[in-house]
Amino acid sequence: MSKMEAKTSLLDNMIGVGDMVLLEPLTEESFINNLKNRFDHSEIYTYIGSVVISLNPYRPLPIYTADKVEEYRNRNFYELSPHIYALADEAYRSLRDQDKDQCILITGESGAGKTEASKLVMSYVAAVCGKGQEVNKVKEQLLQSNPVLEAFGNAKTVRNDNSSRFGKYMDIEFDFKGDPLGGVISNYLLEKSRVVKQPRGERNFHIFYQLLSGASEDTLKKLKLDRDLSKYNYLSLDSAAVNGLDDAANFRTVRNAMQIVGFMEDEVQSVLELVAAILKLGNIEFKPESRVNGFDESRVKDKNDLKEMCELLGIEQSALERAFSFRTVEARLDKVSTTLNVAQAYYARDALAKNLYSRLFSWLVTRINESIKAQTKVRKKVMGVLDIYGFEIFENGDNSFEQFIINYCNEKLQQIFIELTLREEQEEYVREGIEWTNIEYFNNAIICDLIENNQNGILAMLDEECLRPGTVTDETFLDKLNTICADHQHFESRLSKNSKFLTDHTLPHNCFRIQHYAGKVLYRVEGFVDKNNDLLYRDLSQVMFKANHSLMKLLFPEGNPNKVNLKRPPTAGFQFRASVGTLMKNLLTKNPNYIRCIKPNDKKAAHIFTESLVCHQVRYLGLMENVRVRRAGYAFRQAYEPCLERYKMLCKQTWPHWKGPAREGVEVLLTDLQIPNEEFSYGRSKIFIRNPRTLFTLENKRAQCLEDLATLIQKIYRGWKRRTEFLLMKRSQVVVAAWYRRYAQQKKYQQIKSSTIVVQSFIRGWKARKILRELKYQKRCQEAVTTIAAYWHGTQARRELRRLKEEARRRHAVAVIWAYWLGLKVRREYRKFFRANAGKKIYEFTIQRIMQKYFLELKKTLPSMSPIDKSWPARPYLFLEGAHTELRRIFHLWRCKKYREQFTEQKKAIFEEKLEASEIFKDKKTLYPSSVGQPFKGDYLEMKTNPRYQKLNNLVEEKVILADIVNKINRANGKGAPRVFLLTKINLVLADHKTGQMKASVPLSDLTGVSVSSQSDGFFALRLKEGSASAAKGDFLLSSERLIEIITKLHRIKTSSGEQINIDISDEFLVQFKQDKVCVKFLQGGPKNGNSATCKRKNNRLLEVSVPSP
Repeated sequence: MSKMEAKTSLLDNMIGVGDMVLLEPLTEESFINNLKNRFDHSEIYTYIGSVVISLNPYRPLPIYTADKVEEYRNRNFYELSPHIYALADEAYRSLRDQDKDQCILITGESGAGKTEASKLVMSYVAAVCGKGQEVNKVKEQLLQSNPVLEAFGNAKTVRNDNSSRFGKYMDIEFDFKGDPLGGVISNYLLEKSRVVKQPRGERNFHIFYQLLSGASEDTLKKLKLDRDLSKYNYLSLDSAAVNGLDDAANFRTVRNAMQIVGFMEDEVQSVLELVAAILKLGNIEFKPESRVNGFDESRVKDKNDLKEMCELLGIEQSALERAFSFRTVEARLDKVSTTLNVAQAYYARDALAKNLYSRLFSWLVTRINESIKAQTKVRKKVMGVLDIYGFEIFENGDNSFEQFIINYCNEKLQQIFIELTLREEQEEYVREGIEWTNIEYFNNAIICDLIENNQNGILAMLDEECLRPGTVTDETFLDKLNTICADHQHFESRLSKNSKFLTDHTLPHNCFRIQHYAGKVLYRVEGFVDKNNDLLYRDLSQVMFKANHSLMKLLFPEGNPNKVNLKRPPTAGFQFRASVGTLMKNLLTKNPNYIRCIKPNDKKAAHIFTESLVCHQVRYLGLMENVRVRRAGYAFRQAYEPCLERYKMLCKQTWPHWKGPAREGVEVLLTDLQIPNEEFSYGRSKIFIRNPRTLFTLENKRAQCLEDLATLIQKIYRGWKRRTEFLLMKRSQVVVAAWYRRYAQQKKYQQIKSSTIVVQSFIRGWKARKILRELKYQKRCQEAVTTIAAYWHGTQARRELRRLKEEARRRHAVAVIWAYWLGLKVRREYRKFFRANAGKKIYEFTIQRIMQKYFLELKKTLPSMSPIDKSWPARPYLFLEGAHTELRRIFHLWRCKKYREQFTEQKKAIFEEKLEASEIFKDKKTLYPSSVGQPFKGDYLEMKTNPRYQKLNNLVEEKVILADIVNKINRANGKGAPRVFLLTKINLVLADHKTGQMKASVPLSDLTGVSVSSQSDGFFALRLKEGSASAAKGDFLLSSERLIEIITKLHRIKTSSGEQINIDISDEFLVQFKQDKVCVKFLQGGPKNGNSATCKRKNNRLLEVSVPSP
């Protein structure tokens, strides 16, 4: 099956008729019924040839997804079921591939879905065109311009919650690849009267409600606004809240959209200030005040709102107040000032509000155009999208100037629609070589001429009436129409010379009626002259121009006093006629594509189709006439290839494949089907079918043939399926049998194998048990022999033991007797010496035992090995005092020796420094005790590894003994500046602590002494040898927390080199500063705040250092 047949086409599975050109029979009733049938099945799109009819479903439908976009992308217009994407794709591909500028005209009445249709077209084009950062930015700006224009140009009406109150035409510019470059927006006839007055049940423009609902409290405070809607006269309260409309969220969307489009923050603030000023302007009220000449003069009642408005716009309050009370009329040489009564003041206020808003809206459109315009100057392809108000007819006769202008625009669009449709039809017939027959249709040029004729057209007479001197009213304008247009066949009035309308009671005296192409419309002339004049007093323009606001001079250029133009500004009708003329010329240069939007009901509800309402719209949109124009020639046309592909199964010669050209195949097909020749014509690339019945006959035959083919396919498929299943089962049976035989043999082998193993195990068990019995017998025999031998050996051993024991007892008895005998002999000899030496021997023995006990106890109670442990056991006896003390001294010396033996050379050096520091500062300086517990590290800045001081470290050739940050005391004011202090065996270096730049280098040979105080401060003075190069600027006065370590290391270095350094510890000493000697004096009791010492220069001879009390 081909790609074209892969998806549902226009003629497949149709609900009703997808293309009205194929509707049979063609009547208004069948037309409406077809729309209703499709609408009931959620088919909201229907074609009239290449025109799309769109019904508003008033509910979301799942037909706008990304998958749908891909489905309609690059597809033939009639290939798929009707959809707005099909028209958008056709227009985009024609622009991209055929280099034809396109325009998409979207028309319909308010609430029919025109704005949503334009969004869908733009979103589809954005989805299918190219990608890239710059392209995506342009697409985003084009799409985000919609929320901004909707906020300022749309409002809630009784027919539509988001009704566009202006006409919009956007030209989207593309490059040769079809990527968007930018765009240009044109706006037409903003309904600015809505700013000051809204019909019942309707709202003002969205932006007012969005600002009050969504702005932050801080923003409202800056704009001098209150969130309560009831405080503003220009806002209607009966429909302030709209279901499904979140004004606060929409305000955030608008702010974000303005940012994306390219508005600066100050521009957004200026726009919001103008919106707030319009709300304040509506609250200004007037009261009459009598003058001496008897005329009333208007005065502002409450000046608070006037004051706040003037503050927002930077206007002088008195000037604006005067402009509401007086009007200046300028002639060529004269100026006349007249007073305004209360009614005229209210008119001036409302005129100012309307002009402020309409000019702000025009500025917004211009500003958006600046952002989205194409930046390159290459040749561009253009696609225009026109979203403009449809034909408006109010049944109660409230049709006024706005409806007249709108319907005039729709007359022009209908005229161009008929012309372009007929031209397109004629061009296709000529292109295909089909004989062209003239088509009868109603030409509405006569109605357009009635309205826009420069001599006696209604707009020309309205302008003439507005410009003529004297009293001008709506009644004089109607009289003029009755005089000039009375004989026109499309103009009707009760007061005209035509007698047939004199008794027509459906035509009021203050009205006239025009028979438009869509039907008769009754217009009430009240307000025609004022709305056409659109007059704003020059005094107000000049006040606005003088305002200190960034936008006022741009919005009111006519207020410039240096460029006073006494010419009357063009009327609203003249401006609109000119803009419509420009629009028509623009549209005529492009290939048109039409979307006709229809509103199915007035309740804005889903699933409701009001036939009378739809019928009314079908009439004034001229859809029936459109179908007739399309059907006047040939109702259906199709290229030969898809036609042959679709119907080839109806002829045996063309089925299943046709070998020759597609046209010859179609000719063979139609000849075989015996279709009359008058029912079709052959073009160069298409077949043209005149009557829809012929097409439906072909479709019916095709459907029947498809059923037969389906049955045949089913039969063949089922036979193939069953045969395939049988062959599969046969192959499966062979495989199963083979696997089963294998399994059975494997099982039999396993059984034989297991039986053999059992027999083998029994035989092996019997042999093993036999051998075991033999081994056990041999073992018992060996054990019996061993036991008997053991018993025998035991008996022999016991006999020998008894003999030996007997001999031992005898020898022991002899030894005891001999010992007793010798003792008796000794005692007899010793008895005569015992009495003379017994006391001395006992004393020596006692002393020996006491000393032995003393040493044993001392061993147990010795103190720890720490040299600082001063404990020692108590003396047990007085006679041991000397020995006890000497032992304590010996033990202490011994453990000190042991402690010293644990020291490394580095640790010895540190303790030597600590010892030397003790000799220098102990009991002399209060700061010393706090330094005892702190180890002398030396290199506190890690000079070798710190990258900050690498350069400085390279400059110092000798090994750095000490590196630290000190404060160098300024000689002028006593304030400290941080310096890097480096000490080597030869030099003393001071450097900048940030850059590492060397400030001073002093040889230690030039250093004669150091002076410090006895208190807890860190100040010390380095006294230099007089006359040396280092002493050119005098001595150094420094401050450091590590003073003890610095001076100790200086003293050790000087001492090791054989020199002496004088260390003066005094609370008052002299320091040589250049040529002067300054006394440095240390005082206790300050500073009041902080714990560090501070230095202050008292005079040229005295520096005072305040040291905190301990």
